[in-house]
Amino acid sequence: MYEEVTKTILNVGVDDHDIELFENQYELPDGMAYNSYLIIDDKVCLMDSVDADVTEEWVANIDKALSDAGKTTIDYFVVQHMEPDHSGSILTLIKKFPNVQIYTSMAASNMMKQFFDEDLSDKITAIKEGDTLELGSHKLSFIAAPMVHWPEVMMTYESTEKVLFSADGFGKFGYKGAEADDWACEARRYYFNIVGKYGAQVAAVLKKAEALDIEHICALHGPVLPENEPLEFYINKYKTWSAYEPEDDGVALIFASIHNRGTKEAAMKLAEILEEKGVKFGITDLANDDLHEGVEDAFRYDKMILCASSYDADLFPPMSHFLNILKIKSYQKRKVALVENGSWAPSAARVMKSYVENFKDTTLVEPVVSIKSTLKDADVPKLSELVDNLLA
Repeated sequence: MYEEVTKTILNVGVDDHDIELFENQYELPDGMAYNSYLIIDDKVCLMDSVDADVTEEWVANIDKALSDAGKTTIDYFVVQHMEPDHSGSILTLIKKFPNVQIYTSMAASNMMKQFFDEDLSDKITAIKEGDTLELGSHKLSFIAAPMVHWPEVMMTYESTEKVLFSADGFGKFGYKGAEADDWACEARRYYFNIVGKYGAQVAAVLKKAEALDIEHICALHGPVLPENEPLEFYINKYKTWSAYEPEDDGVALIFASIHNRGTKEAAMKLAEILEEKGVKFGITDLANDDLHEGVEDAFRYDKMILCASSYDADLFPPMSHFLNILKIKSYQKRKVALVENGSWAPSAARVMKSYVENFKDTTLVEPVVSIKSTLKDADVPKLSELVDNLLA
C-alpha cells in the first residue's frame, strides 16, 4: 500500500521488517523504512527508488497509486541519491516504464555508470542547483547537498505544497509505524553514525532550507515530518547536531571490560555515583551492547567517561574501535574523564588519552583513575573525585 503525504504526493516506499543490520553494522530492532514519493500531476514524477530487497512490494505500491489516480505511466524519475538502498530498484523501474526521463545530478549520473552495466545516458537530464521541473500545478526546484552524506546528493523543493524532499537528511532508523522511542532517539543514532562527519555540509544545506517555506519534510528513511512535534523541533535538532553542540547536560558512560569483572565493576560504581548525584547519563557496554548507541550518547551529552581495560600493552579493542569512530565523526566540544584497568602495566589510559587530546575543543579531566585488576574500596573515593571534577 501507499501513504498520503498530501492528496497528490504519495509515499510508495516500503517498510522492511526483516532487515536486522543497516549497512551491515547498525542494529535495527524496528526494521527500516525505504521511502519513495510519487507526485501526481499532468506529468507524474517519482522521487527515488528503494533497496533491491523490497523491489517487488515497491512496484506493487506504485501500480496501486497510479491506478487509484487514474494514471498509467511515470514521466519523470528524480534520483537524489545513489546509495544502493535508494538506487537498488532503478533498473526495474526503467524496464517497467521505458519512456521515463531521469533527472539527477551530474555526479549521480556518473555513478550510475559504476553501478549499472546499462547505458542510461539517453534517458538522463543532468540537473544542478537552481534548475526547475514543472509537472503541471507542481514545480520542483533542485538544491545541491553535496556530502550529506555522499557527493552526488540533491534535495528537491516542491513549492505548491511546500514539501522538501530531503534525501537522507532528517532520516531515522526504524519502520514508519514503529512503536519505539521518539523520533529524536533513532534519528540521533542515525545522524551521528551515518551523516555526523559532515556537520559543516549539513549546516550549509540548513541555511538554504531556512529560505524556503516548508510544511512537510519527506526523508528517504522514517516518517514524513512533522510527526509529533512542530517542524521547528526537527530543524533545531539538526542545527544542534550539525554544529556538534551538546544536546543535553549529562554523561555518556562508556566501558569496555574483558572479563566483566574489574572494569565493569568500576563502570557500575560510576553509574551509582552519577545516579546518587542526580546526573542524567547513558551507559554502554562496548563488549556486549550496540556500540553505536554509545556513539549516539557521546554526541548527545556534554560529558563522557571512558572506562577500559588494558590489552597487549595497548587498549581493549572494543574501546579502540569506539574511539576511532568518534575520531572519524569529528567528536568535539566535550569534557572527557578516563578510568583504566590493568593487572601489571596499565596502558589503557595512555592510548585513550592519545585519542582525546586530538578531539577538537575537548577538555581532558584529571586525575585519571587507574585500578589494578579489581575495584577496591580504596578506589571508590578516586572515582567520586573524578566525577566531581567532571561535573565542575
